[in-house]
Amino acid sequence: MALILRALVCLAPLALTARCTAAERIALRWIPDASNTNRVVVEVSGLSAESLGPLRDAKWTPAQWRSLLSIRVDRLNLFDEVGIPSMLGEYRIGDGLLHFIPQFPLDPGVRYRAEFHPNKLPGARPGDVSPLSAAFAVPARPAVAQTIVERVYPSGALLPENLLKFYIHFSAPMSRGHIYDHVRLRDAAGRYVELPFLELDEELWDPSMTRLTLFIDPGRIKRGVQPLEDLGPALVEGKSYVLEISRLWKDGAGVPLKDNFQKVFKVGPPDRQPPDPARWQIRAPQSRTRDALQVTFPKSMDHALARRMIRVLGETSDPLEGVTRLEDEERRWLFTPERPWRQGQFQLSIQTTIEDLAGNNIGKAFEVDLVETGQRQLTNSTMKLSFEVR
Repeated sequence: MALILRALVCLAPLALTARCTAAERIALRWIPDASNTNRVVVEVSGLSAESLGPLRDAKWTPAQWRSLLSIRVDRLNLFDEVGIPSMLGEYRIGDGLLHFIPQFPLDPGVRYRAEFHPNKLPGARPGDVSPLSAAFAVPARPAVAQTIVERVYPSGALLPENLLKFYIHFSAPMSRGHIYDHVRLRDAAGRYVELPFLELDEELWDPSMTRLTLFIDPGRIKRGVQPLEDLGPALVEGKSYVLEISRLWKDGAGVPLKDNFQKVFKVGPPDRQPPDPARWQIRAPQSRTRDALQVTFPKSMDHALARRMIRVLGETSDPLEGVTRLEDEERRWLFTPERPWRQGQFQLSIQTTIEDLAGNNIGKAFEVDLVETGQRQLTNSTMKLSFEVR
């Protein structure tokens, strides 16, 4: 139901109906459509035939009509109202009434104010009657929670003790700020892990604001560093944990999430072995089909990086267009081409900075200082694997 407030004074900024006592008893009121409160008519009653006749015959410009009866967004502050245009609409006279019909429906939650100036009537003397004012608002629609956490990566139920990050995917854009108030990690006994995440001032959202990258604090992962010595690891092998996401987290429209979300997982041994593409298994598709190329990894890989850092190259070394996805807890990578495969030689181009779940790169373990240990470090930014389509 629309906001209805009444006052029996000539200047009543909070009234649905405002009246003046004068030679003519004029009333200004808003009349909502019974079936749609967004549609309204502003009505001026009590005008005499002597006023309505010349008004009906007047060939007024829109500006002249607006000087008589105007409808604007009500800012509740006269200084804020400077420059606010009057609402567009149609002026009609009939049955002893002056009506204004807005061209567009009113916006829910917005307050509007109608002003009628009797001294602008044809033949009126300046200052005869004070202006009338009446306000009206369509109630704001109740906020309906619709945004959910669609999925969290890694998707597996068994994760390494030195897991580096989570990716949280939402069904709609989210708002920035205070993300660490809404994400917690607890063990099976209900105890919350102290400071498990790397709390960055610059939150790691993708451009669409639907994917958040949430890092486990590397200081709780790398051996020999102070946070690990003082607090211990964030995740402990053999234990079970729950990643909790609170429904109080607000989306981009300022509405809380529809539901709480939980990811339950168990922790396995740490993984300090860099990924080795030589152990990847490639299953080539048949030519003249759009069947998916399949690459199977010995272990789960970082979801976002695997989708971005593996490309398929044709004989001219140009990348093929297509859709990439991961399955089987990020252990299988699939590429469906835009056009059917043709016979010939192809290559997988893999950036060596691709990561597994523990942040290990090709040729480089996450927590190892390669300079001090003398381990081999790959100098090429990409490496290639060949396969044939028959």
